[in-house]
Amino acid sequence: MADGPPRALITGIAGQDGSYLAELLCAEGAEVHGVLRALPAGGGAPANLAAVEDRVHLHAGDLLVPGALSEIVAALAPDEIYHLAAPAFVPDSWTAFADTMRAVAGASGELIDAVRVHAPAARVVLAASREIFGARAPSPQREDTPCRPSTPYGAAKLAGHQLAGIARERDGLHLSSAILFNHESPRRPPRYVVRKVTLAVAEISLGRRERLTLGDTSAVRDWCSALDVVRGLRLMAAAPAPGDYVLASGVGHTVAELLDVAFGSAGLDPARHVDVDPALVRPRESGDPVGDPSRARERLGWTAATSFEELVAAMVAADRARLHG
Repeated sequence: MADGPPRALITGIAGQDGSYLAELLCAEGAEVHGVLRALPAGGGAPANLAAVEDRVHLHAGDLLVPGALSEIVAALAPDEIYHLAAPAFVPDSWTAFADTMRAVAGASGELIDAVRVHAPAARVVLAASREIFGARAPSPQREDTPCRPSTPYGAAKLAGHQLAGIARERDGLHLSSAILFNHESPRRPPRYVVRKVTLAVAEISLGRRERLTLGDTSAVRDWCSALDVVRGLRLMAAAPAPGDYVLASGVGHTVAELLDVAFGSAGLDPARHVDVDPALVRPRESGDPVGDPSRARERLGWTAATSFEELVAAMVAADRARLHG
């Protein structure tokens, strides 16, 4: 690494994880660069980067354009790379198999190639997903749980995850793969169930709507805070040796529990406001999608410090504040 602050590159910097990671790295004094599909018209930065827009350097790079990511890595020669960019809404992957593979597995492969040639000393963290294990994985899932993805998104993420492992073994690169379970924040888009619920609770509490319609309220997920997750990504990059790590709370909660906490934080009863539509019910997994973060705790000193209750209540409060504003 050259003299001066470390140079970090974040793909997907405007997203939930990328923007929180940018704030963390800026607070540590790093020189932060980020990749966007296209730069905002008229200059400035996306809303999620408002807190650090004068401290981050933004670069246009469409991951579906071959060579775009390689050019950025070659020009910057970063000390740290966090590859977070990918289409993240799993159901969408069913409509575009080829684009999903190109954007996820293809971009991961291009990044690894660029690191091998232009930044072999860089510490690299790739974002994998719990989806690599599939719907029939035993619970809880660990780094060595057999991978049998059941969605195109999961298959694409598994390809990137395996490429990182192969390149790490063959070339001795500091390549780590973060196996991310569900993680939430006020920056999560409303199509995800936690944000969908917290936004609805805020609107109902302010008299702006009456009802919320959901699918299976007995479905289980392992939810933790996005702020905790990006702290884990940072610890992975700083670790003496690379590796694969599950970042999860280790505790499963049902959607019904989510409703109780979210509505309860606003003094409301979910039974008076929630409808269940059978058409929205997805097939249940044979094993609950819950992660075992033991390796991250033992080797990195990482834990999901924010409780489920704290996370959900804070998201409801943030949505209420945004609506007031």
